[in-house]
Amino acid sequence: MQTISDRRAFILGLAGALVSARRLARGSSSAEIYELRIDAQRLQHTLEELSTFGRPVGGSFADGVSRLAYSDADIAGRAYVFGLLRTADLEPRIDAAGNIRAIRAGSVPSLKPIVFGSHIDSVPRGGNFDGDLGSLAAIEVVRTLHDHSIRTRHPLEVAIWSNEEGGPVGSEIAVEGPRASDLERPFNGAPMREGLVRIGGDPVRLETARRAPGSMHCYLELHIEQGGTLEKAGVPIGVVDGIVSIDEYAVEIRGVANHAGTTPMPERHNALLAAAKLIEAVQEEVTRTPGRQVGTVGQLTVTPNAPNVVPGFVRHTIEFRDLSESTLTNLGAAIRARAAQIARETGTEITIRQTVHDPPALAAPEIQRPIEAAAASLGLRTMHLPSGAGHDAQFLAKIAPMGMIFVPSVGGVSHSPKEFTRWSDCANGANVLLQTILRVDAA
Repeated sequence: MQTISDRRAFILGLAGALVSARRLARGSSSAEIYELRIDAQRLQHTLEELSTFGRPVGGSFADGVSRLAYSDADIAGRAYVFGLLRTADLEPRIDAAGNIRAIRAGSVPSLKPIVFGSHIDSVPRGGNFDGDLGSLAAIEVVRTLHDHSIRTRHPLEVAIWSNEEGGPVGSEIAVEGPRASDLERPFNGAPMREGLVRIGGDPVRLETARRAPGSMHCYLELHIEQGGTLEKAGVPIGVVDGIVSIDEYAVEIRGVANHAGTTPMPERHNALLAAAKLIEAVQEEVTRTPGRQVGTVGQLTVTPNAPNVVPGFVRHTIEFRDLSESTLTNLGAAIRARAAQIARETGTEITIRQTVHDPPALAAPEIQRPIEAAAASLGLRTMHLPSGAGHDAQFLAKIAPMGMIFVPSVGGVSHSPKEFTRWSDCANGANVLLQTILRVDAA
């Protein structure tokens, strides 16, 4: 159910934040601080400039980007980001995991940093907003503060995480540390260890990129929704409740391969027929009760995969996603029961093995509230929703209070050159990010 925030609910909270904001900067009044806005034209310009790194030859902004991690385009895009950070009088550096980090000192050095950012690598033939908006909006926030000579109490850290589309990799290493096997995973035609060196990382010293639990005041990430919920609701700002839990299963169905012309229909043990029924069962079980849960069968192989042979063996996947782990547990149990019934009906043997359980990464209420207050102060309606896609924030939530801000994706399209978020929505999201940081800092 969509929850539209009531601005009046935040009046008292806003008043308190305005009072405490006087500590933010010398010579800046509370009213001036909370009237501060990012430069929307500058943000648009930087997004358009970044899109040139990995753009198809002879193409335009509308043709999307292929900025794969560790590629020449990625290296060029990261150099561009370095330059932007320096315009805010920051000294960016690259940690061993290839993450770009830039810290703006606060007026109270003992306070922990407010960390915010995203990623700039893309999928092949991806769009210009996934990760890019959150990264460049983070930079625009510190540029705006620099332009107005505003000093926050907390240090502010812009983080551009490396190779999000490959894992995520950079943020996972920062939180959980490296796995030796990951260093040999191929990316862009070379093992990850070589890719890390190309972007300035150090695969030998990955432990130095670790961030300790409690070392951050909080983590914030602005991102496009990558779905159509906000656009359909006509709501400009999404307050993310968390990043969904994922359960994945490997299914094997054993029947009997036999001649397609000579085997009577009642005597067949058709593994593909059983798979079709099970795929339909996934759809039925997921949609049986209202909610945001989703289920997908996205990979299927058939043996012997010949037009004149009754299929004797099928492998396929099942994936369930929801913010509630209990919902996923119930779906897993329901699909096992349906599989047993289908096996009896089709004369096949079905085995289901769970291969992945990723727990949800829940947003912190103490970060959601300032997001809501920031949006309300800007006259922007909000709604709560989960993130069905993975993000760097899912790892940062393990070591710090986490909050995510969503803005609408036109048509719900992402990971495509047609991915688009209206420029006004980009500016809205960046302003909510800015005002959230100011409120968190003043609290």
